[in-house]
Amino acid sequence: MTQTNQIYRTNYVQQAPHSITRTLDASGKRVFTTQELLRLVQNHREEWQILDNISSNELIEHLEPAFPLRKFVLESPNYQQTFPRYLWRDADPLEVAASVRSTVYLCHSSALFIHKLVDRLPKALYVNYEQSVKPKSSGGLTQASVDRAFRGKQRQSTFIFRYKEHEIVLLSGKNTHNLEVCDLPIATAAKVRVTGIERTLIDITVRPTYAGGVEHVLEAYRRARDQVSIPKMITTLQKLDYVYPYHQAIGFYLERVGHPSKHLSRLKDLGLDLDFYLAHDLKKQEFDPKWRLFYPRGM
Repeated sequence: MTQTNQIYRTNYVQQAPHSITRTLDASGKRVFTTQELLRLVQNHREEWQILDNISSNELIEHLEPAFPLRKFVLESPNYQQTFPRYLWRDADPLEVAASVRSTVYLCHSSALFIHKLVDRLPKALYVNYEQSVKPKSSGGLTQASVDRAFRGKQRQSTFIFRYKEHEIVLLSGKNTHNLEVCDLPIATAAKVRVTGIERTLIDITVRPTYAGGVEHVLEAYRRARDQVSIPKMITTLQKLDYVYPYHQAIGFYLERVGHPSKHLSRLKDLGLDLDFYLAHDLKKQEFDPKWRLFYPRGM
């Protein structure tokens, strides 16, 4: 390893570590890709008084043992691709999850925690990596096609990474042009990209398994009752342009948590043409005729 006095200019050996620590603490990040860390090092070489003959890679090799910086590799048991990351101090698992790819955003259970709709950070953290734009299916829905689609289990992503006690699950979602995705702070004050509260409720309605199941979805709707804008939710749902009539499930949840019927009329105006399902693979079910919706018995 390069000696400390061979890294910095002689008159700056004592001050440099404090300057480096201040810079990293003020960066607003605790998780860096290799390229991000190399850029940060390059941008601060003069400020840190780094010798000209020291490469950025050599400097990073020095930073690892000398500072609260460690290299960590995100690995998946199902894929060969790995994602090396540098963690500064105690990195929040949410920021680690958000670093899987530069364009991902936190969603489903991850977003529920950020919006304080669940109390504890879930073991499974979901991030969405949007697919390229694909043409919409030209075929119409029939009752038989809906029944067939929801008879089986919900498909789940197997693109899973492990970080400490958490699973980071990368979803390959439909292209929405990052609809209703915003930057919000987490516990370390770092900002992450995450779905807004209305989009989050829609997402967990569409894929309840990624929120822990329909009972957890209902509880999230209950806790969000005084925060959610139903007009914004409807507008977001229409922009998402799903094939299936998820507005029936959304209406069911909103009504169950106490939203008055007059606020839900716009959802009913979207159509109640087919019987629909609150989730896949319902074994014991009841039927709500107001929303033409099958839901788990006893819910």
